[in-house]
Amino acid sequence: MYDFDMLGLAPALNQALKRAGLTQPTPIQNKAVPLALQGHDTLGLAQTGTGKTLAFGLPLIDHLLAQPGKPAPKTAKALVLAPTRELVNQIADSLRNLTEGTKLRVATVVGGQSIGRQINVLSRGTDILVATPGRLIDLMDRGAVDLGTVRHLVLDEADQMLDMGFIHALRRIAPKLGTPRQTMLFSATMPKQMEELSRAYLTDPHRVQVAPPGKAADKVEQSVHFVDKPAKSAKLRELLSADPDALTLVFARTKHGAEKLMKGLVADGYNAASIHGNKSQGQRDRAIKAFRDGTITTLVATDVAARGIDIPGVAYVINYDLPEVPDNYVHRIGRTARAGLEGIALSLCSPEEADLLFQIQKLMKTEIPVASGTSPLLDRADGSGRRKSGPRRRNRPKTGGEPGGVATASRRRRPRRRRAA
Repeated sequence: MYDFDMLGLAPALNQALKRAGLTQPTPIQNKAVPLALQGHDTLGLAQTGTGKTLAFGLPLIDHLLAQPGKPAPKTAKALVLAPTRELVNQIADSLRNLTEGTKLRVATVVGGQSIGRQINVLSRGTDILVATPGRLIDLMDRGAVDLGTVRHLVLDEADQMLDMGFIHALRRIAPKLGTPRQTMLFSATMPKQMEELSRAYLTDPHRVQVAPPGKAADKVEQSVHFVDKPAKSAKLRELLSADPDALTLVFARTKHGAEKLMKGLVADGYNAASIHGNKSQGQRDRAIKAFRDGTITTLVATDVAARGIDIPGVAYVINYDLPEVPDNYVHRIGRTARAGLEGIALSLCSPEEADLLFQIQKLMKTEIPVASGTSPLLDRADGSGRRKSGPRRRNRPKTGGEPGGVATASRRRRPRRRRAA
């Protein structure tokens, strides 16, 4: 285990870490930073909220501080790609804190903001460009940025970029980058496509992993409430009222659902706001700032925010709707228990979402304790061993039927049909 001052970082970085009160690296930082400082391509796997931004930010800035000269107009020395606007802004804020007092410049380009203003910023050149892939390609097509001088590439939350279809954008961006270069890829999960991505864009990478892919943060206390879909609204209000001053992040599945849920909460006197894809960047930034400041105590969001909110004070994450992609559950609940704190993740599971719950538990290789209600998957046998009504589904979780029990998974097999002689 290193202390930060034992890593041989540039004095400006050590000063920035001291200003932030950081003395000892997290496990992912402890493993990844020394390798990246040596110039190795790095594949980092760690739970969300464990400090991946510093794991690539510290060696990246250290390398840039050692390089003389200002960036030429329309160029960048390093490129950081992230899947969402919120995550881009979060990364940029962290990097700016580290570069305070140096000559290094950090610029961002994301959708939903004035492209003319971004063109103007890029015209002066920047040391570190943090971008979403879609807007970056727009700027490339306009001739507003030349990536030929980029010698450091970071792919943050690369698994979500794969989920969102950014692999096609990456294939357009990568050939425009300078060579040789150092590439760092960081993610909380490791789907099969990630292996292909690492082979395509990393050279002899060093893999560092501090938790099994798909594992939730250790300090998150998880539980599930089994509740019929029409009763979810009342259950949510019950949960929010139990600790009304706590910062609570509520996840809905759709943009329309998030907005409707937020308006209903506000109408009932709850201090709530929402962020989703139909909100402008300004609206999203203002909502997150109000949530961070405590002006808003309940923030309703879609998965667009699952990896873009880094607020240590979030006490609760409530999954009003379970995510259709199991990995997103891990990222959602990772919005609490950050910076060494503890947090609580609550999920509302209706009968229609039972298979989603099973897939989440299968991914995490753990069973989520039941806080209330009875599993909707208990077999209602009529003597034939089949359900009385409704479509059969495989891999249905079930419980013993008692509140406080544990959600478990079971499988039923169809009877074999005999072939006609």
